[in-house]
Amino acid sequence: MNPIRLCLLWSAFLASWEGGLARAEENADAGLTFHVAPSPLAADAVVAEWPRFLGPGDDCHSVEKPLRKAFSETGPPLVWERTKGNGHPAPVIVGEHLVFIHEREGRETVECLHPETGRHRWTVDYPVTIGQNYGIADAPRSSPVIDAASRLVFTLGVRSDLLAISLDTGKIVWQKNLLRELGDSPFFFGCGSCPLIQEGLLVVNIGSPGACVVAFDVKTGDLRWKSAHAWNGSYASPVAATLHGRSRILVFAGGMTDPPTGGLICLDPATGAIDSSIPWRTGMFASVLAASPVPAGPDRVFVTEDYGKGGLMVRYDEAFQATPAWEAPRFGCQMQTPVFHEGHLYGLAGSAGDLVCYEAATGRLLWSEGFQGLTATWQGKDIRVNLGRGSLMSVDGAFLCLGESGTLLWLDLGPGGAKILAKAQLFYAPETWALPALRHGLLYVNQNTQGARILCYDLRGQ
Repeated sequence: MNPIRLCLLWSAFLASWEGGLARAEENADAGLTFHVAPSPLAADAVVAEWPRFLGPGDDCHSVEKPLRKAFSETGPPLVWERTKGNGHPAPVIVGEHLVFIHEREGRETVECLHPETGRHRWTVDYPVTIGQNYGIADAPRSSPVIDAASRLVFTLGVRSDLLAISLDTGKIVWQKNLLRELGDSPFFFGCGSCPLIQEGLLVVNIGSPGACVVAFDVKTGDLRWKSAHAWNGSYASPVAATLHGRSRILVFAGGMTDPPTGGLICLDPATGAIDSSIPWRTGMFASVLAASPVPAGPDRVFVTEDYGKGGLMVRYDEAFQATPAWEAPRFGCQMQTPVFHEGHLYGLAGSAGDLVCYEAATGRLLWSEGFQGLTATWQGKDIRVNLGRGSLMSVDGAFLCLGESGTLLWLDLGPGGAKILAKAQLFYAPETWALPALRHGLLYVNQNTQGARILCYDLRGQ
């Protein structure tokens, strides 16, 4: 073959897989609609970045204030919206870089945008095979995670492609395919656990043989440790915790096995040595673990799954050995990670999304609110809605809830009950499962069906 042609073909192949440097794509902003500039931040505004899908503390809490607590039936002002492909994760944001992952036309695509304008910065994409199970496409589920110190963003694709990308340029710094390198692990819908950055390491629950949990050097991608356990990878994401004054990593592991197995693993972040593991998994084969562990005090961690199993509060002794503290069969969350707030646990339980409150110390159910008869206005008509497998965030002295069909609520929650403060129907589409991102008073929502798009709303208060 002509050597010049061979060189061109090889260059084209590399470009098609790696994405390379940020490129000035033709019509890069064709799917962007800009509506209105956001209002200025209040002089006393408290703001934070949003580097990982559960917020800066990995706990569904935000320090941001003041926020807009009243809005019309269509919601707060829409700043911009941008069409996208298939994928459930919400974006992550640090500085002037918003990053999200989705699948479009057979390519897994990582995009970086300006958070206040939605304008394109760079794209990395590569070919991916998307399957389907139980009528649901196994499109991307793992949210990117940003390490501000190294200026890298990490993505885990549905087929286990792990990429470290320069946040500033879009250049791939290192990459690997985990299942190819570590061994296969069965998943219902492909890989979906979000990596965790901890003490210079990137921690992933992949569930491979001899490598249930692995850690890589953030800057180089070198394998630092791997933890062996029989449980496979789940859709719950590892979280960092301080137990008895010492750092630990918590992993709610368990994948597609028959009979189903899984539970909570506690390990040392420096070495990957497993301190203990405690089983918690339903006996139903077609079940997934998707809610992340919730640290609930100096020695306790809460885990939950749906499918009839419910929730478990785990108590750790000073050697990090685990014992059950209490069980809550009615506190089963399929997608949403519960919120621990002032000694209580709040979450959306079951497929209908009943809002529940439990006393964390005792496991006592204080109340359950299904909001029966909840209606919203959509396209001039009143519609019946439920919260379903939505999400919940504690922020600015209240709770922000996004139902899985696009219902946005401000809620006053406490041990005495629940009260709706404001309500809007942002859109009417299923599979809105991800917790929205909140950064500098702007709320970012992933609408994944019926006109899939990323939407940016102005929640800035005065």
